[in-house]
Amino acid sequence: MTIKVKVYSDYICPFCFLAEKPLEEAIQGKDIEVEWMPFELRPYPNEQFKPEGDYLQSTWKQSVYPMAERMGIDIVLPSVSPQPHTHLAFEGYQYAREQGKGNAYNNRMFRAFFQEEQDIGNIDVLTKLAGEIGLDEQEYREAVTTRKYKQAHQEALKHAYEEANITAVPTFEIGGTTIRGMRSKEDFEQIINEELNKQKPDISMEGMVCGIDGC
Repeated sequence: MTIKVKVYSDYICPFCFLAEKPLEEAIQGKDIEVEWMPFELRPYPNEQFKPEGDYLQSTWKQSVYPMAERMGIDIVLPSVSPQPHTHLAFEGYQYAREQGKGNAYNNRMFRAFFQEEQDIGNIDVLTKLAGEIGLDEQEYREAVTTRKYKQAHQEALKHAYEEANITAVPTFEIGGTTIRGMRSKEDFEQIINEELNKQKPDISMEGMVCGIDGC
């Protein structure tokens, strides 16, 4: 049986980017279907944080950089100021998902922002990144410029906010288990194994008998 994993994330969340590696390692060789789900921490027109501000400087120094170093992942506090709103990138994700490249798109957005300091709120930048993973740049630009997938993105956000009750990212729905925040490879493996065990048929012998008419 396939276990479905939903990962709620925002492209400007460093912990969402760091969570990719242990999750990918945990699902290797297993029948797992991963779907990345949009979540905006500070939707437009809410004001975004500035990387030079005390909040991000402190958070990254105390939490993000030490964690990334332990995990062996290169990451940098992007100099894009203020941080970009991510609704256009997420609308582009809806297009990418239709083309069968949703997961590759998510990975490229994270790396572009947290390793290359690219402005993923800029349509020119987004279009170039889409082309790098094999998407048609002209179709992508048109989709984002015309806001073709605005409604699809809003519905995804409504699901996250109202139906799934997501309040922070990263949040993972692994089968019937929901967990919030960073987890190790071992934690993911344990939860996946528990979900696999739930799906195994009950082979209890209680009540199994043969009657006079046969067995």
